[in-house]
Amino acid sequence: MTTQSQELWASQQEALYAAIQKQGVLAALGIKDGTLFFDKKHRPAPAAQPLAPVADTHGHLTSFEQTTAAAALARAALAGVRMLVVPLDQIDEIPRLFTTVVDCIAWLDAQVEEAHELLELCAHEGLTAPEIAGYETVPPLLDSVYIVAGAHPYSAQVYMDEPAQARAKLEEFLASPRCVGVGEIGIDFGLYNTLPAQVQKQALLDQLRIAQEHQLCVELHIRDANEPNNAQAHELVLEVLEEVGVPKQGIELHCYTDGPKVLQPFIDKGVYAAFGGACTFKRSDDIREALALMPLDRVLSETDCPYMAPVPLRGKECEPSMIMHTVDCIARVKQDTAQLPREQIYKSLWDNAHRFFAL
Repeated sequence: MTTQSQELWASQQEALYAAIQKQGVLAALGIKDGTLFFDKKHRPAPAAQPLAPVADTHGHLTSFEQTTAAAALARAALAGVRMLVVPLDQIDEIPRLFTTVVDCIAWLDAQVEEAHELLELCAHEGLTAPEIAGYETVPPLLDSVYIVAGAHPYSAQVYMDEPAQARAKLEEFLASPRCVGVGEIGIDFGLYNTLPAQVQKQALLDQLRIAQEHQLCVELHIRDANEPNNAQAHELVLEVLEEVGVPKQGIELHCYTDGPKVLQPFIDKGVYAAFGGACTFKRSDDIREALALMPLDRVLSETDCPYMAPVPLRGKECEPSMIMHTVDCIARVKQDTAQLPREQIYKSLWDNAHRFFAL
């Protein structure tokens, strides 16, 4: 790890264990009377009981400010999450947070091990991960923490300036037993990215080809300019997919936040779409309309934590456990628009994640 990240994470860990010593592990993890979720006004905000194991297909663990990655993993396990896919960027995370790819993977392994220890302490206080009828053989979350790796559009210029080095670090990530895909890669014309479209396109093309070589799925990041009726980023990605084809294992539109019109051409190409906390927001009718349009067998669930916590937890730092509220919203939308049983929707979301990541 870099000195800066090491100092930050060490201080977070120290604060967590000081709280455990003083209050006990459940209180230190923010759990009171068996309730994991409280809104920003500290009111209980329990999630619906899961009807199948739940997957967070895109949750960052290196960016928390108010918790540790290990604590977030432990809380997710206690909520009923059984799969987490962590995106890692070989350009951004290295060298900003880690000195090498090996260092990064070792850090993730250490977080999983520490989460095991936290769960053992929780069990001593009488709280364990929920059992889900019919899914008794599904492995616990900490046996199903995976990664995808790729250069975010923000990193496209560095990728193209030193492509051989960027590819080598990506290949190193892809060799990890935890790796199940390439991502998040794509096109971003948003406010915080001024890189030329051609640079972003070339970085995307190169990484798509690597995914195809490895027969891996792809998580796409696509953000249009913040202008009415502007879908240029999505249109450019469609052009790229026409050029290189959709990888055999599949492509996912990560954190989909647009409407049904933008989504339809991707549906026609057999693409998956992942919906996060934004689909729960009061003014997100367009996202819910897109979710209603999306075939159920290609819908995925994600948090994109630590960003965009779902209602009723909006305003808090998002973490993987909060996927329970997002999945509840997805189930309600599909139940209302497709007249499907909630249990079938939960099962489909779980099955979709396994199929997409070839697990």
